[in-house]
Amino acid sequence: MQTPIRGLRSFCVASKCLSFKHAASQLFLTPSAVSHQIKQLEEQLGTPLFKRGTRTIKLTSAGKQFYQSIQPIIHQLESTISDFTQKQQNQTIIISLPEFFASELFVPSLTLWSESNPTINLQLETVKSSKEQSQSADLSIVLANGKPNANIVHELFPIRYAPTCNKKLYKKLKSSGFSALKTTPLILHSSRPWSWHQWADKNGIDDFDPKQIIQFDSMFGVARAAQQGMGIALIPLPMSKAWFSEELLIKLFDEELFTNDKYYLIQHENMDERPELALFAEWVKSNFST
Repeated sequence: MQTPIRGLRSFCVASKCLSFKHAASQLFLTPSAVSHQIKQLEEQLGTPLFKRGTRTIKLTSAGKQFYQSIQPIIHQLESTISDFTQKQQNQTIIISLPEFFASELFVPSLTLWSESNPTINLQLETVKSSKEQSQSADLSIVLANGKPNANIVHELFPIRYAPTCNKKLYKKLKSSGFSALKTTPLILHSSRPWSWHQWADKNGIDDFDPKQIIQFDSMFGVARAAQQGMGIALIPLPMSKAWFSEELLIKLFDEELFTNDKYYLIQHENMDERPELALFAEWVKSNFST
């Protein structure tokens, strides 16, 4: 006959506080449940462990001997379970990253990571812009115009912006050249409200006078609007390559906007005690660094 672990634990707790009621409170059980578990244990051992009074209980001589023998074992078992649980909790990595980076580059590559590291969980927290930051992340991937102010920062890759539209609009505007900018809405991310003006200035367009500028607070919104034919959008490269390979978007002009915008990996936690963080950070750098 096997001895239930819960019965041994109930016995140890009741032995310390000498009260089934107080033991039940600590174990989140009812006093009758604690009493029943200990009664089963006594029947299995063939000896009473407690002297039961009207409102009190005391350990018998056999109960004292059994407690001294079993308590260190139960304590070690609880400690082992606690350590194991904590270790499993530490195997979850929280990473914050821009939603467009996540959808276009990060998620498509995750299969390789998951297959190689099946015991390490990932929790992805996506943000629409660099102004949003997760407070709970172990690691962050951010887009910044210059190196972020953080203790440990790894540069991943720079981005550039290309004027793009859908296939239908491309056929309509291609022969118009730069004059298409005066007749078609221009789409951009609200974090770079002057990016179209910068593009025009760097490409020598002196009479730049856009008909309309439409801003979105997410790059995914910018790309989707261009795909739907709303206008011409400045789309970041190289992470948008799938949109072009599937011909959801087409470059309207070859001229691109080069800026200081780069993606960076930021480390928030000490990796000495979190080997899974160091492993994941190296995977990110090896897969997304230029």
